[in-house]
Amino acid sequence: MKLILSTSNIMTGTPSLIRRPTFEKSNTELTSSLRANFAAHKSSSAPTTSPPTSKPSYQTWTTQQDSTLYIPTHTPSPLSEPREAYDITVKLFYLPNIPASRRCVQTREAIDLVLRELGTTSVDLLIVSFPGLSFDADDEDSDNDADGDGDVVTPSDSAPNSEDAIPSSGDNNNEDSEAQTAPDSTTTILTTWRTLETLHDTSLVSKLGISEFGCARLERFLPLTRVRPSVDQINVRDCCVVPKPLILYAKKEGVELLTHNDCTNVLPRGTLREILGEGEKGVGVLKEGKGEGGVADGLRGDVEPQWVVKYTAVVKDRGVVESKGYFAAAELRDA
Repeated sequence: MKLILSTSNIMTGTPSLIRRPTFEKSNTELTSSLRANFAAHKSSSAPTTSPPTSKPSYQTWTTQQDSTLYIPTHTPSPLSEPREAYDITVKLFYLPNIPASRRCVQTREAIDLVLRELGTTSVDLLIVSFPGLSFDADDEDSDNDADGDGDVVTPSDSAPNSEDAIPSSGDNNNEDSEAQTAPDSTTTILTTWRTLETLHDTSLVSKLGISEFGCARLERFLPLTRVRPSVDQINVRDCCVVPKPLILYAKKEGVELLTHNDCTNVLPRGTLREILGEGEKGVGVLKEGKGEGGVADGLRGDVEPQWVVKYTAVVKDRGVVESKGYFAAAELRDA
């Protein structure tokens, strides 16, 4: 069974949801927003006669269509003004330990969900994040790699961002450490990029972007692309100090450098199990263990995150974020 988790528009949520420090990392924002959206739907679906401590069945606040379960039941929130009034940016996180062969389907699934949510037919910028890549502002050669296809990674390239390695609010799990994920090879990245170029060809996406590419990786990658990335989004550690060689190279090649505060592995498996499980922080969609206790109608099986997408719609003439949110996809398989 496929699970589609959604936050809805977090800009129209409760004050606790939208009044956050700008430096909050995406994994915290994602998990907090999912929990808030689940809680809101559970509360609205609970019968008034139920005891205050009882958890409503997940079936009362989710919707299943064929083999896909939407958590919670999702209703699109179309943009209020004409399409040309917005800059719409989408960032798609390909997650660790998921075969790259699935990315063609995953990319289209993620984009389609965002388009339906916003009631539009295109996005302005699609940025993709590949698992295992992290930019090290202190080591310009951190992304040097060279093997048969140009991809043996140095230790510093495969290490996680120092902040990414810190568990946040219990939403990280040792088994899901980013340090265990080797970066994709240039060949694998290029294969994925061909799918993105197709989306660009059909005008579904106006511009493409990448994440965590330093000079060495850019120099290998750019000559092999048909549609070049317009943006390179990097996570820098020390007061947004971008290495000068990268600044000069990006300027020469017409690639805009942007900074971000996202984690590569934005939704570890352990975090997802905790959110959906029957524990204190869970919502009771998943039934744990093999016994008869716990949530009466919870689902059983192993849950595996597949991808996460973040979308933002900004009103151009006012610079106001009207809509922002996340979708996440997972597979539930028999244990």
